[in-house]
Amino acid sequence: MRLLTLALLAVVLLLQGPLWFGKGGWLRVHELERHVAEQQEVNDGLRRRNAALDAEVRDLKQGYGAIEERARAELGMIRQDEVFFQVLESGPRLAAVPERPQR
Repeated sequence: MRLLTLALLAVVLLLQGPLWFGKGGWLRVHELERHVAEQQEVNDGLRRRNAALDAEVRDLKQGYGAIEERARAELGMIRQDEVFFQVLESGPRLAAVPERPQR
């Protein structure tokens, strides 16, 4: 009876081995599911970026508002009837350089 129990236990272990460690086993399936979840996160980020780029392209094609905004922000351009004021931030002041005595 003991020999039969050990034989059946060995058969069960031999059948369970491929289920856990084989090519299509549980561990491999878990690893592949993790990779799929990571790739889906990457794909979602790329979809959001593509949607933003698509909206920007549509905006640039349809109206001048986006073009004007880019010209102001990136190129520093102003309209013809506008007045430009430049505000300088106050930084550390330089000490006056002493003049050299003349010889």
